[in-house]
Formats: sequence, structure tokens, C-alpha cells
Amino acid sequence: MIISLRRFVHHRHLFYSIIGLLAIGTLYVQVADFAAGGPMAIAGTRTDQKVVALTFDHSWGNKFTPAILDTLKKNDLKVTFFIMGPWAAKYPDVAKRMVADGHEIASHGYRHENYGDMPPEWVREDITKAHALIKEVTGCDASLIRPPNGHYSAKSLKAADELGYKTIIWNVDSLDWKNPGRDVIVDRVMKRLKPGAIILMHASDTPVQTADALPILLERIKGEGYQIVTVGELLKNCSERGIQRH
Repeated sequence: MIISLRRFVHHRHLFYSIIGLLAIGTLYVQVADFAAGGPMAIAGTRTDQKVVALTFDHSWGNKFTPAILDTLKKNDLKVTFFIMGPWAAKYPDVAKRMVADGHEIASHGYRHENYGDMPPEWVREDITKAHALIKEVTGCDASLIRPPNGHYSAKSLKAADELGYKTIIWNVDSLDWKNPGRDVIVDRVMKRLKPGAIILMHASDTPVQTADALPILLERIKGEGYQIVTVGELLKNCSERGIQRH
């Protein structure tokens, strides 16, 4: 005991140095948390429940949308559609069917330009114009937005938050817009599937394989014991361990 005490006294400078480093490290973590304390881009939730949110971005065309809606209805599933304001105005019957089928309506903006490259005033105007059109067509007051191309900045996140919107990104990207092949789309999603995931797909005309991949993907997801919900449901009911920042 005496020897240990003598060693402690001899090396006390090392002991205090370690304590100092720990204190600095703690301060750094606190500062980092404070700096990251603003509105976040949400990628998913932290949960142990086998639940995922399936989402579709929609900005133009209507070639594949009916088939996608038919598949979802056949499987009795409700998902989240991020639709652009002008698209809703051009295809009001389709947008209204989404609502009638029980899907969650969210915003994909008014112009398909990168929010992260734009000043806050531009972002606010874009979100506001899209909100008005979506509300006029569907009767829904959207409160979730996926910025075009998933592009955002701290300023755009704040602008969206000030308008009452949460910015939703994803953590499972199907890359269906690249048209890599039906089975490739399915396998890519399944390899990345995890509790609390937000899956990105598209219902526009550019991805020509999504409608064919969807029935297979839904069967595979269910086969793994997962439940498919909307983003709103995921955030409300399946975030017991927090939100995953993008």
C-alpha cells in the first residue's frame, strides 16, 4: 500500500493530465452536441421493433403510379408519398387517390432544385408554394418534406422547421432511379434493411423497374418479419431510442 501511494505521488502529474484530458473531452462532446442541436435531417429512428417506413418521391409523370398504388392496396399497406406541388396540380385524381387509399401525403417541394444551394428565403417560398398546392388538391396539411435530391443545408433545415416541417431523408436507398434491374433493386434494399429504416423509392416515370420490383420487395420485407408503416407512424411509435440524424 505504501509503495502504491508513493507511485501515485510520483506520477501524480500524469494522473492530473489524464483528468484534464477527460474534462476537455467532455467539454468537446458538450460543445458538439450544442452545435448539432438545431433542426436535423432525419434518416430513420432508433428502435428494436422490426418496423420500417416505405417512401416514394414523386415529381413528374403518371405512367407507373397506378400500378404502384394497386400493389400497395392489394397488400393493405400505407406508405408516405413525397409529392411536388405542381405534380399534384397536374394529376389531382391520382393525388386524391393516394389520400383515399390512406397514404401519408408529404411535400417534395415546388421546384426540383437543391435546397442546400439556396438562401433561406428561397427555401421558404418553395415550401410555402408547394404546401398551398398540395393542400388545395388533397386537403392535407403536409408537415414532412423531402428536399429534392435529398440536398439540404443547416439554413434550409431551419427554414423548413420555421414553417413547421420536418426534413426527412433516408438510410436505405433503393437506387431505383438508376434502373439497375428489378432484382438488383430488391436485393439492395434487403441487404440494408434494419429496424427503424426509412426506405427511398420513386413513383415518377424515370424509374421504369420500380413497379415490377415492388410486389417482390414487399413479400421479402414481410418474410423477414418486418411491418411497413408511414414516416409519421415511424416517428411517433417507433423511436423509443431516439431519431437517427442523416
